Amino acid sequence: MTNYDNYISPFSWRYASPEMRALWSEKAKRILWRQTWSALARAQVEFGFVSLDQAADIEAHVNDINIERALEIESQIHHDLMAELRTFAEQCPLGGGVLHLGATSMDIEDNVDAVRLRRAVDIILTKLEELMGVIADKIENHAHTTVMAFTHLQPAEPTTLGYRIASYAQDLLEDWRNLTQIRTQIRGKGFKGAVGTAASYTDLFGKDQVANFESHLSQILDLPFFDIATQTYPRRQDYIVISALASIGMVLYRFAFDLRILQSPPIGELSEPFGRLQVGSSAMPFKRNPIQAEKIDSLARSLSQMPVVAWNNAAHSLLERTLDDSANRRTLLPEAFLIVDELLLTSHKIITGLQIRPHAIQRDLDIYGPFASTERLLMALGKAGADRQEMHEHLRKHALAAWDAVQKGQANPLADLLKAEAAFSRFLTPQEIIDLMRVEDYVGDAPQRALQLAGEIRALIH
Repeated sequence: MTNYDNYISPFSWRYASPEMRALWSEKAKRILWRQTWSALARAQVEFGFVSLDQAADIEAHVNDINIERALEIESQIHHDLMAELRTFAEQCPLGGGVLHLGATSMDIEDNVDAVRLRRAVDIILTKLEELMGVIADKIENHAHTTVMAFTHLQPAEPTTLGYRIASYAQDLLEDWRNLTQIRTQIRGKGFKGAVGTAASYTDLFGKDQVANFESHLSQILDLPFFDIATQTYPRRQDYIVISALASIGMVLYRFAFDLRILQSPPIGELSEPFGRLQVGSSAMPFKRNPIQAEKIDSLARSLSQMPVVAWNNAAHSLLERTLDDSANRRTLLPEAFLIVDELLLTSHKIITGLQIRPHAIQRDLDIYGPFASTERLLMALGKAGADRQEMHEHLRKHALAAWDAVQKGQANPLADLLKAEAAFSRFLTPQEIIDLMRVEDYVGDAPQRALQLAGEIRALIH
């Protein structure tokens, strides 16, 4: 039961999935430590240093976690892994005396960290695939839904909603590919002792057997090892993994920020789902604040700083090892994954329940779309033989007049102004000008490219 009398992390209950929280829990860590000690003992059976009965005794007590006892010991010896080791040894009357034979602490801790990195990446990849699946649905459903595009946060030219969503999907697909590749490269330290030379194991097994011993342990743990390690695995690995997670956060941050802009009532084209009983503000009952998108941006902002910490941990891992990364890694590794887990869960919820408001979309197209047609009209006039510079000046003059009318709250008069321009009538009929002003047709091949990406996503994740 949660103790609300002491500080608890929001990740303990508010953010992330139960499976991700469980993976980074204290209990799970200690079980993995014990499984690694058990694997070490089983490997040493093959070399005659541990009996079958001792290995069986150790294996039988792997799940007998007693954190209270371990913390009691730790309060005296100030070493958490040794405290767990002594707790484990107390429970194993036959095997306790051979536990940790030849090992140093990081032979246990760093291999377990690598195992948890791999498992956490697997969880993230699964959720990322699920998110990309619902994004592909939205792309396909709205590949031809014309909306105004914005550059510099100003109305620009039309695009389609599916194409806009495809811009996020393309980045996420690259992140999926990157993280999938990184997953194959995550390795443990192996069993190389205090400074990575495997001197203690060499004394136990001999130089001609130590490589076989470590290879056997790699198979038992189903974990590849670095060929070269010091007291720890290279901390560059943490940096690579966390940077990949931060990249996912960057994409989802941009998506959420865009949604916050588009949900603002003056635009109002999209909004995140809003519950029937949801309260937007304690003071303003009408408010529909984008709290899910804001949560994404808030957590992703914290995530963006984590690669810097990981970089410093790697760069300051001086000589064969310093301990100044240990304290921050206790939160750095789990919270990087917990944040991305929550980002993916929240994004999935938003995309699935995304509210699309056709009337607002059409309103913005009616107001700003005609301005975008001036480029199309300029090209048509040029193709018909008109002087490009002369035509541009006429278009500029009418566009500024229309913009002034729009700013005064009037309907956009640009189409009427352009079809009445005598300089244009020598090259285009009024009906041709009106047809060119249809912004719904001015989206290029965006729908086809968006649909192509959606198909690519489906092919890769299913």
